[in-house]
Amino acid sequence: MSKHNALNMLGRSGNPTLSDATFSDFEKIDQKTMTLQGTVNKVGILLALVVLSAAYTWNIYFVTGSPGALMPIGLFGGMIFALITIFKKNWAMYTAPIYAILEGFFLGGISAIFESQYPGIVIQATGLTFGTLASLLVLYKTGIIKPTENFRLMVVSATMGIALLYVVSFIMSMFGTGIGFIHDNGIFGIGFSLFVVGIAALNLVLDFDFIEEGSEKNAPKYMEWFGAFALMVTLIWLYLEMLRLLAKLRSR
Repeated sequence: MSKHNALNMLGRSGNPTLSDATFSDFEKIDQKTMTLQGTVNKVGILLALVVLSAAYTWNIYFVTGSPGALMPIGLFGGMIFALITIFKKNWAMYTAPIYAILEGFFLGGISAIFESQYPGIVIQATGLTFGTLASLLVLYKTGIIKPTENFRLMVVSATMGIALLYVVSFIMSMFGTGIGFIHDNGIFGIGFSLFVVGIAALNLVLDFDFIEEGSEKNAPKYMEWFGAFALMVTLIWLYLEMLRLLAKLRSR
């Protein structure tokens, strides 16, 4: 099988919300088309919703000592609405904001837990996440990093491998065991987290390229919401991996 065919099978972006078919076979519900500025505006809206809902569970944790039921509701509810958005892209203007709110509930709770154990870790993880986003956007726009076919194949393959490893680890944990180095704070554990952070960051480059392609192909206006949702998925993943990495370093 050629690299080109393999890439087509895996999808253009490692982000599971994006694939080669994302901007094909649209349902054109109006004459307005997707733009980069419109997508950026939607990213801002989704980010604001995440922060607001995260602040709510964050406050609950530091008042009561527990994030309560909103944290698991946010986690599993976010997964459900992510799947709905992936399969019903033209619903994204409704489902993406709900996804952002639900994920915010989860992120606020998990962030508060990490913060209580390692004071200052949340602001560090947030700064690193947005610093990485800004740096990669500059590198992408200046052409220093180009999403070539080999680059995409590498990132997509690594992303799928990480996802499979996490699934296997989760299943093993249900039987009282697991893959130790994933959570370990030793050299291998930190090295693994660095690798995952790197792959999550490189997925941002593929997301930038994919969204830019959508605007160039005059995708329907609702795809701005879907593109913003897809970018938020990667950002949330990157932030969580930054938290894990910093926690491992701080616990040594």
